[in-house]
Amino acid sequence: MAPKIPQRKIGGDSVSAQGLGCMGMTFAYTSFGGYNDNASLEVLTRAADLGITFWDTSDIYGPHTNEKLLGRWFAQTGRRKEIFLATKFGNLIGPDGKHAVRGDAEYVKQACAASLERLGVDTIDLYYQHRVDTTVPIEETVAAMAELKTSGKIRHLGLSECSASTLRRAHAVHPIAAAQMEYSPFALDIESEQTSFLATARELGVHIIAYSPLGRGFLTNTITSRADLDPSDNRTNHPRFSEAHFDDNLGLVRSLADIARSKGCTAGQLALAWVAAQGEDVIPIPGTKRVKYLEENAAAAEIALSGDEEKRIRQAIESVGGSKGSRYPPGMMARCFGDSPALKRS
Repeated sequence: MAPKIPQRKIGGDSVSAQGLGCMGMTFAYTSFGGYNDNASLEVLTRAADLGITFWDTSDIYGPHTNEKLLGRWFAQTGRRKEIFLATKFGNLIGPDGKHAVRGDAEYVKQACAASLERLGVDTIDLYYQHRVDTTVPIEETVAAMAELKTSGKIRHLGLSECSASTLRRAHAVHPIAAAQMEYSPFALDIESEQTSFLATARELGVHIIAYSPLGRGFLTNTITSRADLDPSDNRTNHPRFSEAHFDDNLGLVRSLADIARSKGCTAGQLALAWVAAQGEDVIPIPGTKRVKYLEENAAAAEIALSGDEEKRIRQAIESVGGSKGSRYPPGMMARCFGDSPALKRS
């Protein structure tokens, strides 16, 4: 029997309490069969059938191919109204292959128009700034996003990987419905006093959309060797998958897998259940390219953790000092918890 996906709220809208991160369908994760559009379209259909209807993409995934894939699904199925659609702007790959970030008003509007065209939709339900532009005051970026909402092109505003202070400044211009941040047993940064992010988001009523809730696949306990990853896979460049840290992190995964076995679920399901248990304002968005893993993830929505089980998970994490290695390579990590310059008052 298919799991019943509970609902949570974003900006007053009911959305599935587990979303679907679509990035790996066309971008970054080349291991385990590479990319297959037909298989991904099957995943999208099955997700909709299961009630996992909160979908996440970005214009940088591909770039552009991810949004086009979802647009193809909408065109083929006519099921756009069933989906709460989120995409992002502002994280760019230039002609030279280097990353850049833009948050100026002109670009915000250009990027939205291009995403609407690729997706084949009239409105984006949740539109995020993917990374903070360190040269543009967040007030200017959010004002441009608010204009998009007024014109009916987007319905809710979001930010991703911003600092608590930037979130507060943005929210003062226009309510921010959600912040997409990495959150999992591998990534507890938003809970720390240093970032004050989770506390600030809750003070403001901003929901947390937890990306990489499976630790980029590590927490599923199916990646047990660096050799499991294709050499071209983006994860081979990530510190947590490096030779220096892989074995230590695998040890933490196996400790969590032991708890999962005693619970009668998979390691991945335990991780997803843990993220979802952190509050009604937290929504995990695991990604997958296979229907069988989609169904496994969906079943996690029905798993409830007892207080003792949550304590055991926390103890397993704390006993080894958490995951080892930073979340991203240095250049990408520098764009996390981003701050924008102060707005100059005339």
